[in-house]
Amino acid sequence: MNVFFKADEHPWEVIDEGIKRKIVGFTDDLMVVHVCFDKGAVGTPHTHEIHDQIGYVVQGKFEAQINGEKQILNPGDAFIARKHFEHGAVALEQDSVLVDVFSPSREDFLK
Repeated sequence: MNVFFKADEHPWEVIDEGIKRKIVGFTDDLMVVHVCFDKGAVGTPHTHEIHDQIGYVVQGKFEAQINGEKQILNPGDAFIARKHFEHGAVALEQDSVLVDVFSPSREDFLK
């Protein structure tokens, strides 16, 4: 693993309709992921068995849902989804961007 991440050197990985990601970096205990959404794209509500997650809004706007509670998040806002918390998000603007942080690292993203 390189100790520097240069965005232009890493291609996007399409993960769902209207959603793409780049893994910024990871260790065994931590992972940072850049995620870009088209307007209306849905991060389907789900839970994690072992991962805590923080989603930080870089640009655009999201309707985030954590354990049934919904809020509109703007740049600079974030959500915290501890393991077993159901969470999801809908992009309300084109090219809305999250930086997702996971602990521990998401091994399933590396396959």
